[in-house]
Amino acid sequence: MYNVSEKVNLVDIANRAGVSLSTASRALNNAYGVSAATRTRVLAVAEELSYVVSPEASRLAAGNTGRVAVVVPHISRWFFGEMLAGLEEVLRSADLDLLLYNIDTLNHRQHFFERLPARRKVDAVVVLAFPVDEQERKRLELMGVAIVAAGGQSASYPFVCIDDHRAGRQAVDHLLFLGHKRIAMIAAETPLAPGWPKTNQRSAGYYSALEEAGIVSDESLVRTVDWGGEEGAKAMGALLSLKDPPTAVYAHSDEVALGAIRTIRRAGLRIPEDISVVGIDDHPAGALADLTTVHQSVREQGAIAGRSVLAALRQEEFDPGIIVPTELIIRSTTAPPRRPGGLRP
Repeated sequence: MYNVSEKVNLVDIANRAGVSLSTASRALNNAYGVSAATRTRVLAVAEELSYVVSPEASRLAAGNTGRVAVVVPHISRWFFGEMLAGLEEVLRSADLDLLLYNIDTLNHRQHFFERLPARRKVDAVVVLAFPVDEQERKRLELMGVAIVAAGGQSASYPFVCIDDHRAGRQAVDHLLFLGHKRIAMIAAETPLAPGWPKTNQRSAGYYSALEEAGIVSDESLVRTVDWGGEEGAKAMGALLSLKDPPTAVYAHSDEVALGAIRTIRRAGLRIPEDISVVGIDDHPAGALADLTTVHQSVREQGAIAGRSVLAALRQEEFDPGIIVPTELIIRSTTAPPRRPGGLRP
């Protein structure tokens, strides 16, 4: 009889289960070549003896570390947390640990990539919703592991994202269909990635929609801010101060749109009677505010990225470029303009 208070090793597990050392190792690491009955027996013995697989022993036996690095520019914002949740759920189901690297400032980002070649203790890297430049790409590839981009395309890595141009078109085309002609845009970009295609494409959707409708774009109706509600509120204040304010506002995200809504209401104006507002994301707070938006499945994108990582580690074929569809969700913040030409008679 084994005493669970004593240190138990892999040899003990193999002997107790009546299998070879290599079979016990494969069963514990969920590797191929082990029958379901044998794996169940080995796992039952391991549980009975309170055996914990050593990460280093697992690496030596299976040829991998059992860890995936995730590089993320923010951890406090809903979008990133939701995508991480989807990614982590898939990795956890495959007994892979997630190592989180938060590069929320330029200094953190530079420091991370400078030290990157020394971080060879992972099987894969997921770049979550930020672009990498050429030098950073080279540093990543020095690791010699699988790289997947989630929430946007980074370099030539396998990726999962939405079509941001289409999302922008869905939002602005809805406003045009309602009869709006003076449509403002509150564009959002992060200081860590100015001009990233994600931002450019949402803006491009705005401009192409206006052009197809025969409307000349007015740059006084465009404001560019950082992602976030407070920034959206300030941008909306600037738009309301115009001599001829917009009848509708398209925001790059729901959080920016919610900030704009606060400013509009504080100005004593009504939504959508005086101004219509539409965002992108389908943030839970946006649903509570009954915000018209373009829905994207953020958690599902994280899960798809996780499945791509697993396929790469198993050397299985998978789609290297997955575009997740978006959908216009019409709620109570959009309606036809009350008076053509703006708020003032």
